[in-house]
Amino acid sequence: MFSEAEEWVRMGVEWLRLLVETIGAAIIAVGIVVALHGLARHWLHHCRDEFNPVRLAFARYLAMALEFQLAADILSTAVAPSWEQLGKLATVAVIRTGLNFFLMREIRDEHRGTAEDAGAEHPRPGRPPPGTEKSASA
Repeated sequence: MFSEAEEWVRMGVEWLRLLVETIGAAIIAVGIVVALHGLARHWLHHCRDEFNPVRLAFARYLAMALEFQLAADILSTAVAPSWEQLGKLATVAVIRTGLNFFLMREIRDEHRGTAEDAGAEHPRPGRPPPGTEKSASA
């Protein structure tokens, strides 16, 4: 009876892992479609060299998909993992976490740059535009 319950749990976890992997793959597929659409629209209406916003939008999809793929990897070792499986999970987790870290840092840096550009174009009321302040010694 115990082995039968264990088999049901194992089968349920395997189905859940498959579902989570499929969701991760679907997020990547949606990201590809969105990125291709954004690239085509950008090339038709803007400078052909500047596609950083499209690339960063795609990076957001990849970062989300990485989270789902990592969750699927964790699920695959949830029921009676071997040391080999745990080693593979640790390696994959480090690689995916590193990728996600750098993707998120690049997205955050781009947001900061965009906010600074917007602030330079539209200074807050009561403040002079950047570069026009009078120095205290003048």
